[in-house]
Amino acid sequence: MTAFNNAEISPLTSLDQWEDDLLVRYPETETKAKEDYRNYDDPARDTVREFYRLNHTYQTYDFVREKEREFLAFDKKELPVWGAMEFLNTLVDDSDPDTDLDQLQHLLQTAEAIRADGHPDWFVLTGFLHDMGKVLCLFGEPQWAVVGDTFPVGCQHSDKIVYPEYFANNPDSNDGRYNTKYGIYEPNCGLRNVHMSWGHDEYLYQLMKDYMPEPALYMMRYHSFYAQHREEAYNHLMDDHDHEMFKWVRAFNPYDLYSKSPKPPVVSELKPYYQELIAKYLPATLRL
Repeated sequence: MTAFNNAEISPLTSLDQWEDDLLVRYPETETKAKEDYRNYDDPARDTVREFYRLNHTYQTYDFVREKEREFLAFDKKELPVWGAMEFLNTLVDDSDPDTDLDQLQHLLQTAEAIRADGHPDWFVLTGFLHDMGKVLCLFGEPQWAVVGDTFPVGCQHSDKIVYPEYFANNPDSNDGRYNTKYGIYEPNCGLRNVHMSWGHDEYLYQLMKDYMPEPALYMMRYHSFYAQHREEAYNHLMDDHDHEMFKWVRAFNPYDLYSKSPKPPVVSELKPYYQELIAKYLPATLRL
């Protein structure tokens, strides 16, 4: 397996540049005009393109399987959930032009928007937890292996995935086992049998799968799977249960994308509520 130098292949200057790019591609917010977010003429677009060039080149089936073995042992660190959030906050980058909020504040804004709309408390907690998998960056992972739109590996790459031209450099594109419509999978086999590109979504799902309700787990696992929940490019792999659960994924998406606000939440005021919510669903500490 290729050894990667993270310093050389982490092109994003901010962990959230991918999320800012989503706002360009899916500008459904009423609080900020499309032109106010990064656009395709902004120099940062070159950075995002480089991110996806790397992501699409190196996210192979073998790479994903290697990362599953490496990180799903959960033997890197043990922390309480709130401690993991504070750990995540060391990723803050002041170069992000669309928000100067840290990761914890972004998660609180997402969760508070969900709570304000009267959703169940597990849905609120999902909003609070949904990006916790980005702690992978703190274990030396390059950003292209942590964030970014996700997609199935082990089968043909859809042209509905952002920047599909970069898959030309992916070895799986020339491998007869993986470059057909179904690849190693059966028609409508269900996403539970499909390996997704590696990143914070799959990591968090595996971390939470014994604790959270199934709709929450679908939100965590597939909130970055834009080729499906926006483009429906992989209906041929999904079963009826996936289609039903993706109603929750689509319900979650606007809260993730459009809850950003320059006004930060008051963490000290919200912390008791979220600590109580965490205690209701999760163990005192998590093995990362």
